[in-house]
Amino acid sequence: MLARVVTVFGAARPHHAYLFANRHSTRMKVLVYDGLGFWLAARRLNKGRFVWGNGEYDLVNALNAEQLHALVCGLPWQTLAADHAITVV
Repeated sequence: MLARVVTVFGAARPHHAYLFANRHSTRMKVLVYDGLGFWLAARRLNKGRFVWGNGEYDLVNALNAEQLHALVCGLPWQTLAADHAITVV
């Protein structure tokens, strides 16, 4: 995964998260570089899918913190503007 990040972005940047999904969008891996090392987290959905956009597998997007939180929670992250967030009640 790190090789893919370097290929697409040129380098892994500190305090950035890089998300990867399988073809069915039921599993997500998050690679985080904290400046000292890498962290890898994974999440699998038993029902439903993560919503990635238009269905392209090589989708590259910059997400703000609210959009990332919405994506991981399975909420519609594309509809978030930069100045507001979805809250879970």
